[in-house]
Amino acid sequence: MPTNPTKLVVTDGFHITSPLNVTYAKNYTRYFTIVCIIEDAQLIIGFILTLVLYAMGLTSGIIFLQMLSMMPIFYFLFLYYIKRKDFIRIQPV
Repeated sequence: MPTNPTKLVVTDGFHITSPLNVTYAKNYTRYFTIVCIIEDAQLIIGFILTLVLYAMGLTSGIIFLQMLSMMPIFYFLFLYYIKRKDFIRIQPV
């Protein structure tokens, strides 16, 4: 590497992680994981919550429940567009 420490940044084209300073030492291997702020469990729970609330609103005729079923989608869109800097992260293993 040309400089020690080196800044490591990951991007997907829209999101950019905050820089991580990496100091290199000879014969030392470092491992990193790239993670998303939306975890798998959150995505599954949001999908199930959307389906259940929409089905309840559809069968009962309450429009408010159908509108409330959109909240997980709006939350994920908020994380994707508004909290851009925190959407993807670099974590040392």
